[in-house]
Amino acid sequence: MNQKEQFINAEFSIMDEQNENRLLKFLKENYPAVIRDNEIKWDELKTALGLPIDERTNGYGLNFIGRNVAKAKYAQKTAKELRINNELSKNFDTTQNIVLKGDNLDCLKILKSYYNGKIKCIYIDPPYNTQSDEFVYPDKFDAEEREVLGLANLNEDDIARMEFSFGNKRSHNGWLSFMYPRLMLASDLLSNDGVIFISIDDNEQANLKLLCDEIFGEENFVADIAWRKKAGGANDSADIAVEHENVLTYKKGINGIGKIPLGEDRLKQYKHEDEKVSTHGKYTTKDLNDKSLQDSSGLHFDITCPDGSLLKGTENQWKCNKETFYNRLNDNRIVFVQNQIGEWKCHYKIYLNEEKGELKYDDEGNTIQKGRNLSSVILDVLNRNGSNEIKSLFNCYPFSYPKPSELIKKFVACGSCKQSIILDFFAGSGTTGHAIMQLNAEDGGNRKFILCQIDEPIDEKKKKEAFDFCTNNNLPPVISSITIERLRRAGEKIKKEIEEENNKAGIFPENKKAIPDIGFKVFDTIDAPKLTLEDEQIMIFGNSEQHPIDRIYNMIFKVGLDNPTIPPKEIVKDCMYRTEDTGSYYITNATELDKSTVRVENFQPLQDAIKSGGKIFIDGWTASINTALQQYKEDIKLVF
Repeated sequence: MNQKEQFINAEFSIMDEQNENRLLKFLKENYPAVIRDNEIKWDELKTALGLPIDERTNGYGLNFIGRNVAKAKYAQKTAKELRINNELSKNFDTTQNIVLKGDNLDCLKILKSYYNGKIKCIYIDPPYNTQSDEFVYPDKFDAEEREVLGLANLNEDDIARMEFSFGNKRSHNGWLSFMYPRLMLASDLLSNDGVIFISIDDNEQANLKLLCDEIFGEENFVADIAWRKKAGGANDSADIAVEHENVLTYKKGINGIGKIPLGEDRLKQYKHEDEKVSTHGKYTTKDLNDKSLQDSSGLHFDITCPDGSLLKGTENQWKCNKETFYNRLNDNRIVFVQNQIGEWKCHYKIYLNEEKGELKYDDEGNTIQKGRNLSSVILDVLNRNGSNEIKSLFNCYPFSYPKPSELIKKFVACGSCKQSIILDFFAGSGTTGHAIMQLNAEDGGNRKFILCQIDEPIDEKKKKEAFDFCTNNNLPPVISSITIERLRRAGEKIKKEIEEENNKAGIFPENKKAIPDIGFKVFDTIDAPKLTLEDEQIMIFGNSEQHPIDRIYNMIFKVGLDNPTIPPKEIVKDCMYRTEDTGSYYITNATELDKSTVRVENFQPLQDAIKSGGKIFIDGWTASINTALQQYKEDIKLVF
């Protein structure tokens, strides 16, 4: 009998991912006919849902080799856990930003317990499935994995077929099987008003659209944004010069997409005030005459100027008809402007609070600054901007074709609020984190980012600049080193620019900008403790490298009650900690606990925690059954 079974037999409350399947529990409790011998009875499920049972007609959707494997991988428990990387972290104790180093499939599963439904905006730039990139299905799949995933219906021929298909260059099956579970997890993490932006090229755009229609809902499709990344000279195609990429955009609910706030240059134009300033804000003016409009007789009429002279309708074409003009004139929305030689022009007022109508509300219920809709065609940001940006930070090009931070800022600005959490699980060079820090610096926001990046080795021959940069700076030659160093350098640059601006003469204290959160907690993903078969006996193998505080953070992530970016308060060093969010207690290091409880059977901090009514979680991998734990088993929950 292994340690977990001993706790179960002793009637302790156990928490792990395997026994927290809420949907399965719901079906068993409310629709027991649907589950028989741990198998789903599809006809019973369809009956419960009120769906027709006749399956003679084919449905519409995307089908590909590996679809069931991808679904199984989505549901599969991760075999990884986290370890704090203090060396690479910056401001660990105060920052609310997170960088996870590891396979994003594992990272997303680790994040899910706490961040499920909490992510406001996701941007990803996944690997493109092109001939030159030689995309090869990176997820493990073999006979052993088949058993782990519970796909008993697959035979050896099926496995061979999948391996052959996934190993081919430009394999649509492999790429879709790779993306499917990750996008399903992304959907889980998005909030009810969340939005996701996915950069993609034409090789998989059509397939990705169908995949996202299924996962996020066809009704939640917002737009296929065309980003013009090159301004001419795109001769990389034999037939047509391809100058754009696509950005598929989906929302989770009706309020996912907002407007891009007006920039500082635009806001400076609103400098005039009248009697409506308290309700309408300041205003700017525009010329009422516009001959570029389609000609219409109703737009030509004489206007009397303040000195009695006329602006002839035969010489001008106004932006409104005569009735609308006089309504504006009576409402003090018309301004006459005279130039130096005495000529009159007729302008109309545009109030700040009426610019493009109301926007959305931030996390605190305040109306966000007025703005404009994000266009489905982006022309003002080029790919070379991203390369120049990273060159200015590194003095070299350690990353090929990084996305410009200005592009990501557009997506984040209309897809999030000032207090939102933004996720990028294909972090690459770290552009998303850079963009969020810069946007916070500009508008005073407190957006938080979570980035995931695998430790993909950098090929010395193919990416020599990146490899040399890492080795010259004593960094591991992996992509995540570039990600983290980009965040570090970008944050320091933003801090320096704000300090220089604040130190200028004549800047009043109330006008000085605050330095945003430029730190980040870095976690490595490592193998979690597991049950393994050795000498025909089931044994528990712990992780000797894990420090007690690592065990505490892993419990916080897994339990999902408390914000993992807020450091827990130490109650007993390397043993017992308390969180601020819910006042929960987390206990690890069974050796210290046993010393306190077995010797005197009176572990006072544990008793105090129970009396305070706080939830108590104990690391099952470091605990052992003893007299004291038996005494408190009704008040604690073990976490595996």
